[in-house]
Amino acid sequence: MNAFIPIQPAPSQGCTDVVPLVERGQREVFCGLTGIIWLHRKIQDAFFLVVGSRTCAHLIQSAAGVMIFAEPRFATAIIDERDLAGLADANDELDKVVNQLLARRPEIKLLFLVGSCPSEVIKLDLSRAASRLSALHSPQVRVLNYSGSGIETTFTQGEDACLASMVPTLPAQPADAAAELLLVGTLADVVEDQFMRLFTEMGIDRVRFFPPRRADDQAPIGPNTRLLLAQPFLGDTARVLQGRGATLLSAPFPLGIEGTTAWLKAAADAFEVAPERFEAAIAAPVARAHASLSRARTQLEGKSIFFFPDSQLEIPLARFLSREMGMTLLEVGTPYLHRQHLARELALLPSTTSISEGQDVEKQLDRCRRMAPDMVVCGLGLANPLESEGMTTKWAIELVFTPIQGFDQAGDLAELFARPLVRRTRLAA
Repeated sequence: MNAFIPIQPAPSQGCTDVVPLVERGQREVFCGLTGIIWLHRKIQDAFFLVVGSRTCAHLIQSAAGVMIFAEPRFATAIIDERDLAGLADANDELDKVVNQLLARRPEIKLLFLVGSCPSEVIKLDLSRAASRLSALHSPQVRVLNYSGSGIETTFTQGEDACLASMVPTLPAQPADAAAELLLVGTLADVVEDQFMRLFTEMGIDRVRFFPPRRADDQAPIGPNTRLLLAQPFLGDTARVLQGRGATLLSAPFPLGIEGTTAWLKAAADAFEVAPERFEAAIAAPVARAHASLSRARTQLEGKSIFFFPDSQLEIPLARFLSREMGMTLLEVGTPYLHRQHLARELALLPSTTSISEGQDVEKQLDRCRRMAPDMVVCGLGLANPLESEGMTTKWAIELVFTPIQGFDQAGDLAELFARPLVRRTRLAA
């Protein structure tokens, strides 16, 4: 029989009032174009057309890998020297590309024009282009636009910008509509199905996901919409949904047993689910999650960890590793600290946690070397150099690509952190 892993009682304030170290120097992050990699798999009849350079095309293709059995639903409209020199009308060229694309791919129902650093430098108005092309190709195709530029953002904000661009097209909820739960943030289909089963067992049957799997599955938004964020990096999306009258439920994020339980409980309370029905619905998956965490905990307990800012998942991950895996948090860096959305997470962190916002990479590297953590969570650009110095690293981007939310993924999440330590031990043997 697997041992029960107790979760620590919540501290009274945790890091609620913490003053983070704010740094505004050189950063090491991907750009928002990277979000296309998981978004194009989620919205199955959407297409993402990056308006950018060959560098943008190489980034997306390298990050997404080679599609052998299916034609991918993303591409790049290359801005070349003629566009930069003003020898060609960029809007005319873009119209030609879009017309050719839609003629070749009639299954496309939603087309995103994705801005990049080059398109913003030449001041190409993709918002106007999207309106023009949407009017031309409606109702068969809707054309939207958002910016994936990495000039001032981190890579997960590409999803935030994409989802925020979809909100104005969502229908209005009738005034007499019953309350509906909208889960916001891209989740793997298997995770969505697991959550849907749990909500059904609780008696919450009016549940939608945003983004949807199909473009025409548009959730109506209004005062009877209850929002539950599945990802911590959706500040703009939450703001525009609230602007449509929706109510945001305050909750930790569904990572680990504690986070998933509290996340589901926020929805259960909003829909007045009886406590005994809620406990009955989650009992079996909680038991499975406790069993799955036992092995990884033996590898992680007592180990120290240092987070470089990358995905904005850092604070929920730190909470999970500290409270459920027994790890020591040396520094938790995050690109942006959204206090409202992370309030419940901050309250669960140890009050002694050092939090940094933004990055000055050289200074942060100095702090990391001085602290000598057992594990470093960082981007690909820092991982190899730190490994060469003898540090054990975890690629932050893998935590975005991998299904880690929910009870049944708790063990997988813990193993993602345990494996680098096991690998280091075996190499040293």
